[in-house]
Amino acid sequence: MIIRLPQDFLFTNHYRKLNFLSLILIVLSILIILFKGLNLGVDFKGGTLIEIRMENANVNIGEIRQSFLKMNLGDVTVKKFGKKNDFLVKIEISKTDDKNFIKTINEKLSADLGAKANFRRVENVGPKVSNELLQAGLLAISLSLAAMLIYIWIRFEWQFSLAAITALIHDVIITVGIFSFLSYEVNLSIVAAVLTIVGYSMNDTVVIFDRIRENLRKFSKISISEISDTSTKETLSRTLITSVTTLLALLSIYIFGGAILKGFSFAMIIGVIVGTYSSIFVATPILNYTKVNQKTVLKDKDSVENN
Repeated sequence: MIIRLPQDFLFTNHYRKLNFLSLILIVLSILIILFKGLNLGVDFKGGTLIEIRMENANVNIGEIRQSFLKMNLGDVTVKKFGKKNDFLVKIEISKTDDKNFIKTINEKLSADLGAKANFRRVENVGPKVSNELLQAGLLAISLSLAAMLIYIWIRFEWQFSLAAITALIHDVIITVGIFSFLSYEVNLSIVAAVLTIVGYSMNDTVVIFDRIRENLRKFSKISISEISDTSTKETLSRTLITSVTTLLALLSIYIFGGAILKGFSFAMIIGVIVGTYSSIFVATPILNYTKVNQKTVLKDKDSVENN
């Protein structure tokens, strides 16, 4: 499938207003993260996560929450999970050294509600472990961004490296900002999604950059703005086809994959959309602003050949 745009359509005409939109989204995302914070899951916050199925009983969320509050377990969060009688409960207290802790909760809950509570899954994470996981997650994201920066710096000129890393930071901040705004739970699977988004966005950006550098070497009398516009049009079909097919798979996972995969698939959906956008309207414009030209690329090519 080949996507054909009108001859008079120029991506460069939309760079400034869309860059301004990106700047607004980044500022809003940072403000939301700072003032609202992230809804950290048990992986990072610590506590106990319990997946409950109420057997042969019509119990609502309010009744389960009240029952847990009576046990003095600290902050309690209850939400629907999967089928009608399935619930996911997150409590602040975690007693990994008490073997009867979960059994006692089960007995009290079943007695209070007058129905058998089946604990299908229990996860305990202590405060020390959760803090280490949070640090490891942040370190993983930072190292991935640094590795991408080094890769682009070696493969391309410094302007390309600056453009690529700016687009990656743009994607990560906006994705995390949306999670904060919607109060989606942030856990280890979301960190995995962010790392995948980094790789996906970089792949899209490198495809466009390769064509730009190729055209810079081919056309010696054309400005970088014309070349970037031509290169984006030449790679647009590949970019959109890849993004659409990826989104179809992710939407299937989001709709049919169950509650456990919703956070991961939602993060990936946002990341693919934002990553495709940033490759065209964030990374590429920076090459125009930094005045990449044929001399820079040809000089780099000559130095490589001489070595």
